[in-house]
Amino acid sequence: MKGYIHSVETSGMVDGPGIRYVIFTQGCLLRCQFCHNPDTWEQKKGNEMSVDELVADIETYIPYLKQSGGGVTVSGGEPLLQIDFLIALFKRCKKLGLHTTVDTSAGCFNQSSKFLQSLDELLQYTDLFLLDIKQINDEKHKDLTSVGNSHILEFARLLSDRKVPVWIRHVLVPGKTDSEEDLTALASFVGQLVNVEKVEVLPYHQLGVYKWEQLGIPYPLAKVSPPTEESVKKAQHILGSN
Repeated sequence: MKGYIHSVETSGMVDGPGIRYVIFTQGCLLRCQFCHNPDTWEQKKGNEMSVDELVADIETYIPYLKQSGGGVTVSGGEPLLQIDFLIALFKRCKKLGLHTTVDTSAGCFNQSSKFLQSLDELLQYTDLFLLDIKQINDEKHKDLTSVGNSHILEFARLLSDRKVPVWIRHVLVPGKTDSEEDLTALASFVGQLVNVEKVEVLPYHQLGVYKWEQLGIPYPLAKVSPPTEESVKKAQHILGSN
């Protein structure tokens, strides 16, 4: 079993509990205006790597992954585009006693019997989902990412029904995702879910702009500055108070 891999980070500190071995997969259906990895968008590119190759490297880091309470996180791109590869990888990770996390925007979630069957199997080997909800308003979500969000919210409800642990992540972009109305609506939605362990507000940044430039893609948020500390605290208060 092989997957298309963009890159690997061996000591991630922000993509789940503890120190993480983070695998960034290739391919994504969303086109987020603030994306800091636009080089992961195109599918079936990057390095083809087998589960065996990745596990062999992961094994060299097991002592400090376990000591820190960490494990393996698969991010992207969109890891669920390679769901069967994820299943094969996480099966091996669980045999090694490692905590497993999927960082997803759920942009490829669908109700096909094949996808749902694979998802059912993946859930058996996944300890945590980091679910990015870019914008709670469907029309604003389309403007921000090029697709609507109804299937993403459906995925969030599915994880809640299955009681799979989730951390909700929300990138705070001035003028795009920071209105009090939208944040309150997001807090209301999150409040309906029974499986949310944490809500993280991620301040927008421009660290990936150079990648857009290298790819020759006009950066749509060039005039948008990172949010102020005050606005971040306000968002945290709204999202944390529900």
